[in-house]
Formats: sequence, C-alpha cells, structure tokens
Amino acid sequence: MFSTVAIVLPIFALILAGYLSRKLKILGPNAATELNRFVIYLALPALLFDITARVSWTQLDQPGFIAAFGLGAGIVFVLTVVWRARNLRHVADASIDGIATAYANTGYIGFPLCLLVFGRSSLAAVTIASIITVCVLFAVAIVVIEISLQTERHSARLVRKVGGSLLRNPLLIAPVLGALYSAAGLHLAGSVETFFTLLGGAASPCALVGLGLFLAQKRTAAAGHGSMPVWLALTKLVVQPALTWFFAYRVFSVPTPLAQIAVLVAALPTGTGPFMLAEFYQREGALTSKTILFSTLGSLLTLPALLLWMK
Repeated sequence: MFSTVAIVLPIFALILAGYLSRKLKILGPNAATELNRFVIYLALPALLFDITARVSWTQLDQPGFIAAFGLGAGIVFVLTVVWRARNLRHVADASIDGIATAYANTGYIGFPLCLLVFGRSSLAAVTIASIITVCVLFAVAIVVIEISLQTERHSARLVRKVGGSLLRNPLLIAPVLGALYSAAGLHLAGSVETFFTLLGGAASPCALVGLGLFLAQKRTAAAGHGSMPVWLALTKLVVQPALTWFFAYRVFSVPTPLAQIAVLVAALPTGTGPFMLAEFYQREGALTSKTILFSTLGSLLTLPALLLWMK
C-alpha cells in the first residue's frame, strides 16, 4: 500500500507544482500552452522515437500478452468512442475520451511499480505495453481524429488530406522512424542516445506540470462535465483491467506472471497522453485533465486492492 502511494505521490507533486505556479502567478497565462507545445513538438516525439528505436523485435515475441493487453485497451477505446459519440459529442472529442479510458500511465507508474512487484524480468513486458499504448493506440486515435476533423466528402481528396496531416504529425512520425531505425539493425551513438534520453525524459514531468497549469486556469461554468470524469476514470481503472484479465486467463491462457503484469498495467491510471492530444488538436481539455486526476486518485485504492488480490 505505502509503496504504491510512494510511487504515485510524485505525480501529484508535479501537478501541484504547476497548479501553484499559475495560482501564485509565477508562470503567466500562456505557460500551459507553451509548455505543452514543447512536449508535443520536442519532448514526446523524442521519447516515442527512443522507445521504438531501442526495442528489439525478439522482445516483442509475446503474442498472448500482446493480444490480451491490446484487446483490452482496444475494446475499451472503441466502446468509449461509440458511447461518447452517441451522446452528441464530436468524434474527435469522443476519440480523446476513448484514449483517456485506455491510455495507461506506464512511464511514471508502470515501470517502477512492476519493477517493485515483479522484478527486472517484468520490464520487457511493460515495454511492450508501453509501445501498444503510446505508439499503436495513439496512432489509431490520431487517425480517427484526423478523419473526423476533415469536411471533405470525396474519398480521394479525404485520403490525401488525412494522409498529409498524418505525415506532418510529430506524434506519429517519431515512433514510425524509431521502428524503422530498429528494424534496420542500427544503434544510437552515445551522444545521440543521451540527447534523446534527456529530451524524452522531459516529456512526462513537463506534461504533468502543464496539466497543473491547465487545472489552475479559470473556466466558465459551461466547461463543467458533471460526473463524466468519474465514469471515464472508473472505465480506465475497472473495465480495462477486467477485460484484460478475461483475455489473459480465459482466452489466450497467458502464463501467470505475464498475465498478472498485463492486468496490473491495464489497471494503471490514465497518463498525460490524452491531455497532450487534446492540446495538440486544440480541443477542450477540461474533461481529459479531470479524468487523469480522478483516475490517479482512484488508483491509490484500486492498485493496492489488485495487488492484494494477486497476493
């Protein structure tokens, strides 16, 4: 219990730092926007490239784990998009809601928590889950958002417009280039590797500070979302791990240690990726930021309970 709290506590500290920096006027009204632009165009692409460039294809040879975790995240994403779109929400916003219910915080919580519970042998599986979440799921959400934002009805023109937008999207190009780099059998030189490590390492803390800055901004009453952030957070903390458990144990018969890792990673709270996606496409981010906050708070109860159940 206390180990889990100790791992999650720095997340709240970074969000609080951003919140207080804005409330005390240490940072100005444009700080959230500019900090998130740094994350989107520099830090996060460097992190995505670094992840995919480092992984070897032999590390990805875990078909049962990939299927269980991927289907759990994918089904939650699709169901949430359909559910939110039926509630007269724009498909682009529904896609951001969808990724908020499926985007596990593997970077800040997943790696240290699995290292603590399962040891170093779990890190390869957490890396696979990170690639599925940060690269594959992110790419799918971006494609859906791009298509939904285009007004063109002619299929050929629509494909050209969406394709052009995707080719200019740093969040999609970076992991593709990293995967190609890894497939070519190339290795990053020491100084280049240090560059990507330093720049990519800034993505999560800057995004969390940016989230705090955003939460500190004054918004109109129309920005309220009632209990929706709670429902989205519960979907992330309960529905996704339940689906992952079903696929891991009942469908694909994943070996117990890998199955436990898949369920635990699926039960992690929402990471900052959905918020950065909302900022990138200039969509209203209040619901996303609250979902991240509530799911992180809720995980202080659900993660220890899950670990106790796993013994």
